[in-house]
Order: sequence, then C-alpha cells, then structure tokens
Amino acid sequence: MKIRLATVEDAVKIREIYAYYVEHTAITFEYQTPSVKEMESRIAHTLQQYPYLVLEEEGQLIGYAYAGPFKARDAYRFSCELSIYLDHTKARGGYGTRLYDALETQLKQRGFKNLYACIGLPIGTSQYVDHGSETFHAKRGFVTVGHFHACGYKFDEWFDMIWMEKRL
Repeated sequence: MKIRLATVEDAVKIREIYAYYVEHTAITFEYQTPSVKEMESRIAHTLQQYPYLVLEEEGQLIGYAYAGPFKARDAYRFSCELSIYLDHTKARGGYGTRLYDALETQLKQRGFKNLYACIGLPIGTSQYVDHGSETFHAKRGFVTVGHFHACGYKFDEWFDMIWMEKRL
C-alpha cells in the first residue's frame, strides 16, 4: 500500500471512484459527475495550497483524500474542510483511516488547527446514505458542531447535513 500526492494524471481514476458516489449515493450532493478535465482542474487547484493524497494498492489507485478551504476569508486560513472517497468495493478495510492519518499529518505540519467535515445524513433511513461517515469521523476524534435539517435534495429525497470538527 502506498500513499502519495495526487497528480492531474490521476484524474481519470479519481473521477471513476467519485462517479459511483455522485450517481448512486447522497454522500455527495453533486448531481452530475464532473468531467475528467474538471477533475484535473480541481486537483491542480487544491494542490496549490492543500494536500491531495491518493492511496494505491498493488499499483491501483483505490482512494483519495484532500483538504480545501473551510471559508474563503483570511481569518479562516488555519482551518480546512476534508473530503475522502474510496473505491466503493474497498470500504471498511482500514484504507480511510490510513488516508486520513496521512492527510492529518501533512495538515499539522502546515500549521492547520481545525479540521472540518461536511456530512450528508438520512432523515430516518435511506438507501442512498447512512451514518457510516459520521461514525468514521467520530472514531477519529471529530465532534458534531452543527446540524442542518432537510437542506439537501437528491434522488427525490431530503437529507440532513452535519458539520463535524476536530481540533488539532
């Protein structure tokens, strides 16, 4: 297993992983899978200021995690929002923990103080999202700091969203 910085050449595989979540889940509230060109742009833009990591197993990219701005104002520059996506067939294999550990280490080295995660949740039960991301983040020391009700709409269904925070 290898974790390294992403490059724009990883955009095809990153898009493939992300497409599953766009098309089949409410983990992301994006409706359309971005093009490879858009993914290349997102990767390049992120790497200008934040780490964007990929995880490979036996030479195959199976997941990625990155940080981005929490808010655009200068006063928020020591806080960032995290995102993580794994090949959906590799979930719950410890890969996410390894990626987040590596990402958190890089963010500490860069002087970040607060990490945030924006997480979609079902209202009741849903086939499109569960509490897995919330549980994953809680196990890593994140706490819920905000809960927004019925703020996302996808697949003809309403979803809640929470913000979770980890202070470094």
